[in-house]
Amino acid sequence: MSDEEKLSPVEIIKEASNYLRGTIGSELRADTTHFSKPDIQLLKFHGTYQQDDRETRVTSSEGGKSEKSFSFMVRCRIPAGIMTSDHLLAYLDLCDEIGNSTVKVTTRQAIQLHGIIKSDLKKCIRRINDVGQSTLSACGDVNRNVMACPAPYHDGIRPQVQKLAYDLAMHLAPKSKAYHELWLTDDETGEKTLAGGSDEFFEPIYGKVYLPRKFKTAIALPNDNCVDVYTNCLGYIAVIRNGELIGYNVTVGGGLGTTPAIKKTAPMLARRMAFCTPEQAVAVGEAVVKVQRDFGNRGDRKVGRLKYLVASRGIEWFRSKVEEYLGEKLADCTSDDVTEHNDHIGWDQQGDGKWFYGFNVENGRLYDNENRQWKKALRDICTILKPEIRLTAHQSILFCNIEEKDKQKLERLIKGYGLPLSEEISTVRRWSIACVALPTCSLAITESERVLPSVIDEMEVELQKLGLEKEKFTVRMTGCPNGCARPYNADIGLVGKAKGKYTLFLGGTRIGTRLAFVHKDLVPMEQIVPTLKPIFTAFRDLRQPEESFGDFCNRMGNTRLQAFA
Repeated sequence: MSDEEKLSPVEIIKEASNYLRGTIGSELRADTTHFSKPDIQLLKFHGTYQQDDRETRVTSSEGGKSEKSFSFMVRCRIPAGIMTSDHLLAYLDLCDEIGNSTVKVTTRQAIQLHGIIKSDLKKCIRRINDVGQSTLSACGDVNRNVMACPAPYHDGIRPQVQKLAYDLAMHLAPKSKAYHELWLTDDETGEKTLAGGSDEFFEPIYGKVYLPRKFKTAIALPNDNCVDVYTNCLGYIAVIRNGELIGYNVTVGGGLGTTPAIKKTAPMLARRMAFCTPEQAVAVGEAVVKVQRDFGNRGDRKVGRLKYLVASRGIEWFRSKVEEYLGEKLADCTSDDVTEHNDHIGWDQQGDGKWFYGFNVENGRLYDNENRQWKKALRDICTILKPEIRLTAHQSILFCNIEEKDKQKLERLIKGYGLPLSEEISTVRRWSIACVALPTCSLAITESERVLPSVIDEMEVELQKLGLEKEKFTVRMTGCPNGCARPYNADIGLVGKAKGKYTLFLGGTRIGTRLAFVHKDLVPMEQIVPTLKPIFTAFRDLRQPEESFGDFCNRMGNTRLQAFA
């Protein structure tokens, strides 16, 4: 029997779950610190992961065994990263009251809360819904948070792109009543605390077992690929003529997660499939999901992502199936493609007389300590100025709808809590991102978020010496090969391989259209910058006019790069 004919254990769990219910309800009421293995899988669809803090485990007196320190990460679904000041204030309250006192802005324009204990999990999810947010389908084998450029430009294009992100997120969300039954129902009366939830006992798009693996969607603009569209299962690249949005070039089959020891896995960038009109966009998304639902590999989760289906069957076959499910033919892609990446950091005009400010948050972590008070600054900004909040795919925050007269007030609020203005941050730090990794991510092999700042400290010094401090290139670090911070198409990618050691990737691009290659494996963290120094030097001396660092590395090839060392 082939892998595709067998069912993986997770498929069996989903099949028996009664549309994502499992035994979550009874386990929520049980006096335990954690859930059973089947329910751990189902909880992801509801927006939460059970985690174990490896640094706070307790060694028991009986046999010296280490007892796991269980808690939960709760992730929110925020299409295009658009939220309000009240939403952010609610997350700050939750992190202080029942979390680990920090908030994480993710690489997919969402919010994560960490350190939630099991007895507070329902309270956390219910309070998120109380303020009009949701955690449904932020994780799990469904379409996850839909990304789009969050910039608040009144250009006639961005609002349409952002609306498509919302429409896709709502249309492709699970329809099971389980979410409302489990999280938004009063424990004593059984009554819903919030209206909502479908009356359907089936999933019209997903069916009984949902998708074979997670599914990610993003929408980009030709002059701004700030969402890294080619790294997604499904992508839309806006096609604009004479200032009008006439449709999208649709891409399929991107995804960066890999297992290096398993040769059949690999990071892949999406392929261009077809053009669709704005009116077709949601239906095309549904058709792509259904093709993955019916033909994706359910026997081996290592190759269950859409990228493996597209790679094995071919883009022509995949397009024909999408058209079959859609019920009409699609036009070929236009020549339009992504050409630039704007991180939207610093001051910019919206086009309606107001301003927005891109506030760089290093690695997306919001916290307060004796030196820097991110949360206190954000509380004051959201309370006094009440800006609209938008999250970027580079883990930063846009404060929107700022009046001209309030620009200096915003800057004073930032500086008053020991925080740097975005303009005071080095270029290399501004273009760096990192995943959570240790101590809570179960997949983490090495540190990421907690150590990248020190790597950047060292890199800043060398770049300054070489006169390269203004060069724009991406540096992305992950604690494991799953690649949540998108290291495989970055100019410089650092992927955890063994304790304290990383695989160093070079030759990707800031605009996200080319995969990087392995330059060197098992690089100790303290050797990362010394390994890069001779390559930076060669870049300074041998680059072509206007050539980026990633393009230089790609042109040179790894043999020549190694020779520079």
